[in-house]
Amino acid sequence: MSNLRSWILQQLDAERGRWMLWLPVAMGLGIAVYYELPSEPALWVGPMLATGSLAAALLAPSGTLARALAIGAVAASAALGLVAWRTASLAAPTLSRPLFSINVEGRVADIQRLPGGVRVVLEAVRLKGRGAPPPEMMPLKVRISLSRGAPPLTIGDRLLVLANLSPPAGPAAPGAFDFQRVAWYQQLGAVGYALAPAAIIERGKPDGFVRTLDALRADVVARILKALPESEGGVVAALLAGEQTAVDKDVAQAMRDSGLAHILSISGLHIVFVVGLVMGLVRYGIALIPPLALRVDAKKVAAVLALAAALFYTALAGAPVPAQRACAMAGFALLAILLDRTALSLRLVAWSAIIVLAVAPESLTGASFQMSFAAVVALIAGWEAASGWRRRLHERAELTRRRWLWRLGAALGASLATTLIASVATGAFAAYHFNRVSLLGVVANLLGVPLTGFWIMPWGLLAMLLMPFGLEAFALVPMGWGVEGLNAIARHVAAWPDAAILVPSLPGASLWLLTVGGLWLCLWRRRWRLAGLPVVAIGLLLGPPPAPDLLMSENGRVLGLRDAHGQVHV
Repeated sequence: MSNLRSWILQQLDAERGRWMLWLPVAMGLGIAVYYELPSEPALWVGPMLATGSLAAALLAPSGTLARALAIGAVAASAALGLVAWRTASLAAPTLSRPLFSINVEGRVADIQRLPGGVRVVLEAVRLKGRGAPPPEMMPLKVRISLSRGAPPLTIGDRLLVLANLSPPAGPAAPGAFDFQRVAWYQQLGAVGYALAPAAIIERGKPDGFVRTLDALRADVVARILKALPESEGGVVAALLAGEQTAVDKDVAQAMRDSGLAHILSISGLHIVFVVGLVMGLVRYGIALIPPLALRVDAKKVAAVLALAAALFYTALAGAPVPAQRACAMAGFALLAILLDRTALSLRLVAWSAIIVLAVAPESLTGASFQMSFAAVVALIAGWEAASGWRRRLHERAELTRRRWLWRLGAALGASLATTLIASVATGAFAAYHFNRVSLLGVVANLLGVPLTGFWIMPWGLLAMLLMPFGLEAFALVPMGWGVEGLNAIARHVAAWPDAAILVPSLPGASLWLLTVGGLWLCLWRRRWRLAGLPVVAIGLLLGPPPAPDLLMSENGRVLGLRDAHGQVHV
């Protein structure tokens, strides 16, 4: 036993440079513990634990494993306290029961385009009619799907609509998606649908930076949908403004089944395209003006402008979690260029995760956070592990006459490896959250990603530059041609037999084992990292949780009962 302990300590000491990578993991552990607690902890629990852990860290000798563990405990305790505080600070009234034919008045805070209409989020809400709650129990925000024929809306307009409202729904089954939790952090107190066309009772203007961005996003989406057909326009709206609700349902399903759904979510792929395009255009533009090229550092000027473009793009898209992670990583990398330093990739991921968890700790439980970070961590770890092989391949290519052929093969091989690694890393999380796994994503991504990078996104950048002048249609039309091809790829691959398969739900223990095993495999560099493989295998082999024999709706009006023969009666 002493030999095993000595060996473990030796391995940990050899991996000292990687200890920092586990800091966001400790934060995630604290947040996960909070959500596993049976009841809400007191707000002083997290700070008290963090204070005790900090004292232990200060007392431990510098540079020792004991201090590192104590610092991890500080991060976990602080994260637990942070998520508890954030949950309490966002508490808002929620409807206690459904309301029918109620007049809803409120100011438009957000506009979401749907394939068949418009969905709005109203703030400063007033409910009028039978059963309306008292002022102190009035929801802060209400989300309503408007009927067709709704008037043109802008952020800040005050709206009056007759609607049916209900409290945000909880999970449909134990362990299923919990919309109530999402609604809590968005301060949504009710959701519903309009029974008649909405009326604008007062035109308004967006107030504040966030509302101005929301208004700009809504205007961008409206221009896109005006210039392009619905099937292409919805995808373009998702790519340029993060408006995934505008994507046609059939197209969205084909994207999921073909493994191309990640293209619709603004993430690292899109941020890299924007940063690369801006940096390339600026650097080549400066190089075309010799007097200017001799006086300024074109690379650093391009880095500053690329960072500004990445921040604007992320903000315009509503800053979803994958975009936050990608923007933070791009920001650190561009900052390294400005400081003449080399960026350490996994450290970038770690700092990005720390920022995301500090700003929105509740994002840890979402599929976007888990799949986004799982993919990027696995890709960078795979890139590091293959460094020796890549170096030997490059040396061999330099000795051949047909270098272009080697480079083409290397590019195709890298694209194939990237798709395989990302698919494997995110496949288990997709199975856990969506009960669906795409088996042919490699084929679709080999065709769809280059089309997106070399045709669709450059036209998209040009369209954004032309929008202030009202000339965006000149770029949106050819962008739509590329999206039409992307949709065709998705539909064609999705139509193949077994392109996507349904899988049973994984138990919660599987998610824990997959996460721990995957992190152990990716964050360490020595051979002991391979110990993560059996942990991942155990997580995959755990059987699905037993299906409940009785399901009941929240109001008790609908029951589902499974008999002794396995048949369900409603």
